[in-house]
Amino acid sequence: MFRKTKSIVGLDLGSQLVKAVEISLDGSEPVISGFAVAEVLEGGDRSEAIAQVFSKGRFRAKNVVTSVSGQAVVVRYITMPQMSDSELAQAIRFESDKYLPFDNDEVQIDCQRLMRTPPIQSEGGRTDEQIGVVLAACRAAVVEDQIAEISRHGLTPIAVDVDVFALANAWELCGLSEAELTDNDSNAIALADVGASCTSINVLCEGETCFSREIGIGGQDMTQATARRLGVDAAEAEMIKRESEEREAEVGRAILPVLEDLASELSLSLDYVENREGLRVEEVLLSGGGVMAPGAISFIEQATGRTARTWNPLEGLRVSVDRVDVEQLEACAPSLAVAIGLAARVCAA
Repeated sequence: MFRKTKSIVGLDLGSQLVKAVEISLDGSEPVISGFAVAEVLEGGDRSEAIAQVFSKGRFRAKNVVTSVSGQAVVVRYITMPQMSDSELAQAIRFESDKYLPFDNDEVQIDCQRLMRTPPIQSEGGRTDEQIGVVLAACRAAVVEDQIAEISRHGLTPIAVDVDVFALANAWELCGLSEAELTDNDSNAIALADVGASCTSINVLCEGETCFSREIGIGGQDMTQATARRLGVDAAEAEMIKRESEEREAEVGRAILPVLEDLASELSLSLDYVENREGLRVEEVLLSGGGVMAPGAISFIEQATGRTARTWNPLEGLRVSVDRVDVEQLEACAPSLAVAIGLAARVCAA
């Protein structure tokens, strides 16, 4: 449940960077009213980075939404008999052990009815007797530890989301989802956020999730490949990867095997959802710091056989220029999709 509030901070607890974006409501209009980012030093404490972003972010609110990801999180797309939302909430506890690799008493579980008619799974099946459901679960210990970590900083955690769903919320907040809808309900788009340690995928059909997955490949893998190829340490490799135009060709050759693995996993995922759902994923929309690596976007487009481009999670959002360093915000925009999606919860508060 949400407390009534007009400002929420979306806190993206990355493995390399902690990113925080505050969105406030001006009437019904969402406005970015605070922003900060801090590096998690190698071997350092993430708690220090959290303290740093809230020290310099000039946030109005202490209400925080954060998210979980990784092996402790499981998302499943299932079908169930027609039932009310209250019946679904009760039934999912009894049905979840069929789909989860955890015991029920070890996890926090939530579910959501999907509006799209589920595909027929067997001959003679009737979709009008079934509903699509997305089931999300996370080890309770992970959720509890994250809540405790945030609370130690005097903050109020009001929700814990999942990275892949926050990604879709950012897309919807920007108003881009409506612009992408066509009359053909068999067309879909894939959002892919290439973070430091993993890549989050969420496939949307008619603006609604129909598939999501995490791939254990990210920007750190590109940095390590660059370090090995150029004979430098990881810190220098990261700087070269980000800023050195003179060595762009070298970096491109170094990260090619990583991009091949990433594109292969992306293609497998998109082929799977196309076959299962009977749709066509027309476009891959990329975000995250990892997509800024030399040649990444064009390689993904060529390897997946689908149009690939970046999107800006700030698009369509007003920024409070007297409270936010707009230049820094725009420079960090590709990596802010999850944080913005988390803060978008203010629209439902």
